[in-house]
Amino acid sequence: MPRLRTEQFGAGDQRWLGSAHGIWECQTVTLDISAFTENTYWPDGYILSGTPLARIASGLAVPYVSGGGTGTGVLWGFLFTDQSVIGTGDIPAPMLDHGRVKTEFLPVGFTVPTAANNRTTVVFLAGAGS
Repeated sequence: MPRLRTEQFGAGDQRWLGSAHGIWECQTVTLDISAFTENTYWPDGYILSGTPLARIASGLAVPYVSGGGTGTGVLWGFLFTDQSVIGTGDIPAPMLDHGRVKTEFLPVGFTVPTAANNRTTVVFLAGAGS
């Protein structure tokens, strides 16, 4: 008997998007699943849309950490859609690296990076109704 599983597909909560600008130009990145701790980044089996990403020396995408070292402290973009985590293998995913982002709706705590630590062309919007 084959192993079957049920999955739900969708974009997730994308209230963090401040406009439609940039959504058709998302780039494909590979998520280093080992860098995303389950309790913090995917408690329900999904890495959530809007998760800030950084790129490490290997070229893989990992969680962005303000003030982090070894590449994690440089913002590369935002995960565009929820990504299901099954197993431990790295997965390809779409990343938004330009457009507008409502920081209040990002799924994890976020500090806007300094210009030196920002590789995006994102305009950050803050406050209700931005």
